[in-house]
Amino acid sequence: MADLFDNSPTTVPDTAPRPLADRLRPKSLGEVIGQEQVLGPEAPLGVMLASGSLSSLIFWGPPGVGKTTIARLLADETNLHFVQISAIFTGVPELRKVFEAAKMRRQNGQGTLLFVDEIHRFNKAQQDGFLPHMEDGTILLVGATTENPSFELNAAVLSRSQVLVLERLSLSDLERLAQRAEKELDRSLPLDGHAREALLEMADGDGRALLNLIEQVSAWKVDGKLNSDALSNRLMKRAAKYDKGGDEHYNLISALHKSVRGSDPDAALYWFARMLAGGEDPRFLARRITRMAVEDIGLADPPAQAVCLQSWETYERLGSPEGELALAQAVLYLALAPKSNAGYAAYKEAMRTAKKTGSEPPPKHILNAPTRLMEEQGYGAGYQYDHDAEDGFSGQNYFPDGLKRPVIYTPVERGFERELKRRLDYFSNLRSKRNG
Repeated sequence: MADLFDNSPTTVPDTAPRPLADRLRPKSLGEVIGQEQVLGPEAPLGVMLASGSLSSLIFWGPPGVGKTTIARLLADETNLHFVQISAIFTGVPELRKVFEAAKMRRQNGQGTLLFVDEIHRFNKAQQDGFLPHMEDGTILLVGATTENPSFELNAAVLSRSQVLVLERLSLSDLERLAQRAEKELDRSLPLDGHAREALLEMADGDGRALLNLIEQVSAWKVDGKLNSDALSNRLMKRAAKYDKGGDEHYNLISALHKSVRGSDPDAALYWFARMLAGGEDPRFLARRITRMAVEDIGLADPPAQAVCLQSWETYERLGSPEGELALAQAVLYLALAPKSNAGYAAYKEAMRTAKKTGSEPPPKHILNAPTRLMEEQGYGAGYQYDHDAEDGFSGQNYFPDGLKRPVIYTPVERGFERELKRRLDYFSNLRSKRNG
């Protein structure tokens, strides 16, 4: 029966021009380069195919790592009709046609693997529209996304699917792909060793991008082999994949923060540079760097906050690109500073205790009594003026009367907090003596 709503790509004559990336598209899962973590015999897809039970899937990974190719090959392996749509160009009317066509196939004994590219671009209502067709077996959904599915996809869709993470291709994967391309082109690339490595790095883990670059290079009429300088003159370096509002933004700021916390100045400066190279706003970095000083260094090195604020002010006065150097120096200072989150932990514990104790009033002896009525109520009675006490310390209780004294601030034995711990222990011991 003819399929009136077939959204799968139409075939083209063998004589039609085809990009290298299309000519090298794998014919079987065994030809896929990389992604062993999902395709291996003991990996999720390997186990599913061996058992003959394929579930709906969400492929999460960067561009050019094989999401579409693997989906198409899965359809071949399981004898399912392959239909490909893009969330960017597909609306509700088109989705209805796709589902109706899948129902017709099912009635004729043919299953449908529906591959949805950029599935995260569908809104909640559109995503919910897939659920009944997934549940009754009309379609086996394979979605592809470059965004974190836990943030971008409905919980109902995720609960009916298995998320598989596809990784950017390694340099060795890209080299295998380059060798396959040279075999297809029946000639070697006119590049020396360093230039060849530079070409692989330009692809930045994207197999499709590498094949497009190879197609350009292979068309050049050159004598001998080009070096890396000649290659960079002829090819523009690809911009790094960086979305200031997406996963890469949060991944890289996390890497920067944890490198600072881990006292690794080289790694911290690397991630700082990666974010700047990706177009990040230096003011965002200035704010986050200052937060690191407060959260992870705190009173172990009190000048750290001042260093961050001064670098921020320097950036505002100098602007780009000179001002970024001040921020970079702040990053180095923080990475090498003594670390303590005791103040941060104390603040969170104080907030937790404050919420737990509700409206407990302060003890009356530390309340002022500006009126006779308040004095009669006992406000200020028994208060001891600390400056009049021995050692300038009375040891009185300043917590609510009904609250057992909690331990909130526990300084560490690092940096300036070592001195603060000594002071805290001194007052704690003195308080015990004053209170018998």
